[in-house]
Amino acid sequence: MSNTIHSETFIAVKKLVLVKNILISSHGYDELAEDGLFVTDVLVSIEKAVVVEDYPDAFKGASVLLLQKDRNENPIHTVWGIPKGKLEPAVLITAYIPSPLKWDKTFTRRKDA
Repeated sequence: MSNTIHSETFIAVKKLVLVKNILISSHGYDELAEDGLFVTDVLVSIEKAVVVEDYPDAFKGASVLLLQKDRNENPIHTVWGIPKGKLEPAVLITAYIPSPLKWDKTFTRRKDA
């Protein structure tokens, strides 16, 4: 996978994840468990992630929605952020299996509501 959207947030998040400077929110843990996802899949697949949406001015700090893959190459959406006013850590805000009812076949574009 390659990035189609340039995101400074993604660049920063990826660097932090690669050096294991991460925090997983309690909501992130809950969502991983709910969809049967593994933290290791999310961490390992960060290098090939695709930026779906970029939120550089989010209220709690810059964040980014990524398309990643699990160990079976199935799509995962993750939202990573960096706390406002800080340079670290990369925070996994949520992770879930995207619904084909809400996303196109590439899982990079929302279907019209």
